Amino acid sequence: MTEPIHKVPNRRGTRIAHIGIAVRAMDDLLPFYRDILGMPLVPLDDADGATIAGVAAGESLVELLEANSDDSPIGKFVAKRGPGIHHVCFAVDDLDDTLSRCRAAGLRLIDETPRIGAEGKRIAFLHPTATGGVLVELSEY
Repeated sequence: MTEPIHKVPNRRGTRIAHIGIAVRAMDDLLPFYRDILGMPLVPLDDADGATIAGVAAGESLVELLEANSDDSPIGKFVAKRGPGIHHVCFAVDDLDDTLSRCRAAGLRLIDETPRIGAEGKRIAFLHPTATGGVLVELSEY
């Protein structure tokens, strides 16, 4: 017999916070998401050398990331791989605990400790070699 799952108060569980898509030119792609798909704009701060436009996808976001310079992380990504999905961000209840579990599992981290990312949230990136080839960002709610 399976035991019922008891939810811990004030915990939301891990969820997709956003998907980051690297673009060459924001103006070329934003109309597709906003006008064709009807996704409402969400104001976001620029960060890490990128101009960021957010559009709501239910409770998650799609972040369109346009490099401000060729030597920024997004600029390097687009130069090497072209436009496309850059990363998936998972919101977690406890970033420090999640990073501790990643370390204990031997996963390769890009950010050993949390840092402040866009919108002032604490974030950390996991290396794609540890996550099946996907750049994963972890963020606290």
